[in-house]
Amino acid sequence: MSNSSGIRQGRRLPSFNQFRQRWEQLPRPEPESSILLRVLVQMLVVVGIIATDIAAETETPISLWAIPLSLIGATWSWYKRRDRNITVKFLLAIGMLLAMVFFFRRLLGFDDGVNQLNDTRLVLAELLIQLQVLHSFDMPRRKDLGYSMVIGLILLGVAATISQTLTFAPLLLVFLAIALPVLVLDYRSRLGLLASEVLGTTKQRSPRLAADLSWRRLGIFLLIIVTLGLGIFALMPRFPGYQLRTFPVTAPSQLKDQEFTQNDRGVINPGYVREGKEGQGRGRGKGRKPGEMDDTFYYGFDSKINQNLRGELKPKVVLRVRSQAPGFWRVVAFDRYTGQGWEISRDQQVMRLNRPEWSYRFFLSIVGIGARTKEVIQSYTVISELPNLIPALTYPKELYFPTRQVEVDPEGGLRAPGLMPEGLTYTVISEVPYRDRTELAKAPTNYSNNIRKHYLQIPPEIADKVRQQTQEILARSPKPITSAYETALYLAQYLKQHYTIPQDPFGLPLLGENEDLVEAFLFKHKGGYPDHFSTVLTMMLRSVGVPARLVGGFAPGQFNPFTGLYIVRNVDAYAMTEVYFPKYGWFTFDPIPGHNLIPQSIEENQTFGVLKQFWSWVASWLPTPMTSWLNAVVEGIALWLFRAIAWFIGLFYKGWLGWLTGLIVATVLGFLGWLGWNQLKMWRYRRWLAKLPPMESLYQQMLNTLGTQGFRKHPAQTPLEYAEVSRNHHSQDSAEAINEISHAYVSWRYGGESPNMQRMRQRLRELMKSSQPSAVSNQLLAKLKNGRKSAAQRRN
Repeated sequence: MSNSSGIRQGRRLPSFNQFRQRWEQLPRPEPESSILLRVLVQMLVVVGIIATDIAAETETPISLWAIPLSLIGATWSWYKRRDRNITVKFLLAIGMLLAMVFFFRRLLGFDDGVNQLNDTRLVLAELLIQLQVLHSFDMPRRKDLGYSMVIGLILLGVAATISQTLTFAPLLLVFLAIALPVLVLDYRSRLGLLASEVLGTTKQRSPRLAADLSWRRLGIFLLIIVTLGLGIFALMPRFPGYQLRTFPVTAPSQLKDQEFTQNDRGVINPGYVREGKEGQGRGRGKGRKPGEMDDTFYYGFDSKINQNLRGELKPKVVLRVRSQAPGFWRVVAFDRYTGQGWEISRDQQVMRLNRPEWSYRFFLSIVGIGARTKEVIQSYTVISELPNLIPALTYPKELYFPTRQVEVDPEGGLRAPGLMPEGLTYTVISEVPYRDRTELAKAPTNYSNNIRKHYLQIPPEIADKVRQQTQEILARSPKPITSAYETALYLAQYLKQHYTIPQDPFGLPLLGENEDLVEAFLFKHKGGYPDHFSTVLTMMLRSVGVPARLVGGFAPGQFNPFTGLYIVRNVDAYAMTEVYFPKYGWFTFDPIPGHNLIPQSIEENQTFGVLKQFWSWVASWLPTPMTSWLNAVVEGIALWLFRAIAWFIGLFYKGWLGWLTGLIVATVLGFLGWLGWNQLKMWRYRRWLAKLPPMESLYQQMLNTLGTQGFRKHPAQTPLEYAEVSRNHHSQDSAEAINEISHAYVSWRYGGESPNMQRMRQRLRELMKSSQPSAVSNQLLAKLKNGRKSAAQRRN
């Protein structure tokens, strides 16, 4: 009773009554009554939510609850669009505050969700979807529908940034197909046309609206937009760099926050059988036992490998990599040759690192590199289970990984506490050195004792034979070889050209128990399988005093220009040789036939990857001579443009004189561009006039001439009205010419009369001559003199 009486007394207060009266008197916003516009906007939002779900590949799709609730909210908004809904607004505000609380819990890592701490894009997308669901319960006005349109567009943009496959492309086309009629309806609603056309007295769609929304017209627009978009996409350079220091990390439940146990040492490779259990256990395989390799997992990812195996892999995708530059995704390196394989001699001397609680970042200590380096950021997504060896470009300095601990072995390999499961995403930042052949050729040969101990080891049984064979090969060089770098280049190229790979993966006989792989390769079989070439090159370099080791990893894979990702398969795994150069570090050489001698690295990029692939497709249909000629022309133009841009940018690094020169060059280029643009417009104008009938062309020339003087014809004016008004702004002769041309145009256009074109052209020339600046100035001076004479006569 007391509460109700208090409310009644409050209502009697003047201030409350005034506020209530003013609130009731406020004009209610005009609701949006177009059902078609509301339905299409809701479809945009649904497509955005589904696109985010598909791109994120989450275990529990957000769309399962977000789409039904959003549809229910949109229906509620339609029926309650004319009500104030104060209670609902308060409830929605409370819901939005709760969504913000949930968002910050996920963002700061206080939640047990999957994508937190680093990949904030999905966390933000979830917040946006939650806000959209709440917002869908209160959308009375067109402006509220506009907010939903923007949310759908943002969700599609988020999906585009996180998508790793082309499944996103159909959703983009669906979004565009829906967005076109939405824009038409939204524009007509802003003009106030939908209220009368869609929900008027007849409740029938007008012919004009039906024409705007016709399937044929919208289809043509969609085709034009998609064509232009693909053209821009192909020509636009893409720089796959990261602007933020928060990188994608996705932690599957079986690996999240995992640590090493006390007995965890070595490498886990699911392709090996350990202690009678396939894919389980730890330790090292039998290095000298021949056999058949696993057809799923690459044999070379272990702490001890046997190269006396035969077989081939069944292709499957194992990684998707987003990187600022291609490269050899390095996995493991070996220092000790065992006669038929390799092992890591210091496998137990690993360094264990811990990360902080609030971040996924590990700081990795890298040895100082004297060569110039470039920071390269890579994000890896595991598609199929891999060993606990973490692929990365050479010289990683930061690792963003979801486990509590990682290990670094003496050869620079990274290890996780468990197998790398499907769905894992992690990021690596590497300091990759540039490969300067001139500098590396000058590298000293005063190797440290540690380098000599581990990277010059060679079995004494074959040392003399291999050294003699290597020296004989080097002696065949047409010019003396004086550096370790040139030695490695020459030997790698020699192996490519003079030794072969058997076509049959089981064609080469297995090595005997005491038979050495390098010796059999050089003197018996005159070749071997791909990884054997790298082993032989490593041993040949060691035999002449050049430190080297075997390194295993993945080739860059196939670059997908539409997603910007490198698709890496298990068949991309192989081994090659790393050579050590004091002060500069380790550099790889690939002696395998069919491979590039120097692997892809930071000197190459995929900025114009789409355009390059399109040109490759076009070139495949052209004759070889024409392709070679076009390649030379395109490369010449590209080289010239690159040098010109580099020269122009370099001007601004040469002091005030360079700045002055650069500004002058920019001004001249701008002036030339302005002239070229004007000439292009003039050419298009003349081409347009040539397509018109003679009288129409002459009349349009007259309008253009007068328009340049500031006397433009208003669209609402008829030709005769414009001619009548021109008498107040032009001389009598000009006004008569305008009037005569206008009457001739009207008679031709609406009366079907044939004009005297010779007479009309003469009148147009007279008008253009009288409209020249000198003629206009003379007319103004004459008018001024006449005015002065009239004023003098009136005074007299």
